[in-house]
Amino acid sequence: MKHAKYMAAKFIGCLALLFLILGVGYEMSFGNVFLITLVLGVLSYVIGDMMILPRTSNTVATISDFVLAFAVIYFMSDALTVAGDIFTASLLSAIGVAVFELIFHKYVASSGLFEPKEREANDLNYAAETSDELFPYEEKDKKDKD
Repeated sequence: MKHAKYMAAKFIGCLALLFLILGVGYEMSFGNVFLITLVLGVLSYVIGDMMILPRTSNTVATISDFVLAFAVIYFMSDALTVAGDIFTASLLSAIGVAVFELIFHKYVASSGLFEPKEREANDLNYAAETSDELFPYEEKDKKDKD
């Protein structure tokens, strides 16, 4: 049930943001903005929030959400609309979504929904093996070799 609440919050926030940028700024229809927001919301929640965010940091998850948002908005805008400056609209929208995701990730992290996964003991255990002796040969072996 918590996932539905967070997904709905993400959808409503992204819909308002994308409607302001794409709908008002670039005169895209509300239906197209709604469809882009739906696809982007589901993909970014599953990939960015459920897979990347628990395993990495907020910065890495936000950068991956920026790249995902740009790709989804660019390709869907290109397929759904006929003309316009799609690159600039996609870039501005992706920047807006990235800022929203940065805040959303902090909200999700404070709620405790996605606890960071414990790394295995072998992941960062790079201890070097050492021995008790400083020199490989004893003094008498050294004298024999000289």
